[in-house]
Amino acid sequence: MTPIEYFATLVSQPDDGEDLPLTEAALAIGQDVDPRLDLATAQSDIDRLAATLKARLPADAGQVHKLRLLNRYFFHELGFAGNANDYYDPANSYLSKVLERRRGIPISLAILLMEIGQQVGLPLRGVSFPGHFLVKLKVRAGDLYLDPLTGESLSREQLEERLSEFLDATRRTAVVDEADVATGKPAEIDRETLEFALGRAMREASSREILARMLRNLKGIYHGRNDYPRLLEVQNRLVVLLPDQHEERRDRGLVYAQLECPRAALDDLTTYLDRVPDAPEAREIRRTLDVLRDASSRLN
Repeated sequence: MTPIEYFATLVSQPDDGEDLPLTEAALAIGQDVDPRLDLATAQSDIDRLAATLKARLPADAGQVHKLRLLNRYFFHELGFAGNANDYYDPANSYLSKVLERRRGIPISLAILLMEIGQQVGLPLRGVSFPGHFLVKLKVRAGDLYLDPLTGESLSREQLEERLSEFLDATRRTAVVDEADVATGKPAEIDRETLEFALGRAMREASSREILARMLRNLKGIYHGRNDYPRLLEVQNRLVVLLPDQHEERRDRGLVYAQLECPRAALDDLTTYLDRVPDAPEAREIRRTLDVLRDASSRLN
């Protein structure tokens, strides 16, 4: 199978995505930049890290004790950390590169932390918190939320502060009511709105959602660089991963158009309009289709 066909077999699970082999699928994304990547070897490398930690754990270790030992092992002994020098390096989103360099971003570090944790009996789960992916652990006293850059446990007050900062930054980029226009400042977030937003932000993410967020990180990076060949590889995976999110097929069609592949672009954009005929950008896409049909006819 080709890399994209193999990826399709990994993610062809029920819609909730709970049964997807997250770590293997995340590793498989790296075959786009390293076709020789041996997924079995990469998984074995992770398994060896987990086995080393497991051998050190006392038989009666509780969840919190295991978590402390995991953090010490992962962040201090192995040296995993955020790539502060080049946060937008695409390698930070390719799990095999993160494993090799010990540097990543919150979501890639979280996947490794969750995989090792789960192998030693810690049921860590991902949380698709806005702006900064988190890890969650259920304990008797409640839920612990961890920053995968450091392993730090975050209090509810810290979570609220992070979310407020994210919402403020988001609201500064869009006018939400006339009061904002008059003052030039975003409206303050009331307590009820913050509580509602925090409840949504703290929910567990499915494996499918985690993979989508990883790919969309890469999508943003390659789009910003106008690196259309790499962007096409990412879009191919997003279309496979999210077959019901028609915007991903539209975006792939637009990438094909940039790469001067009019027939492939025609297929994707026509399919998109068939499925979303009332899309806000439908008129613009129809104009693009006219250009693509003309370009396609010249290939005959």
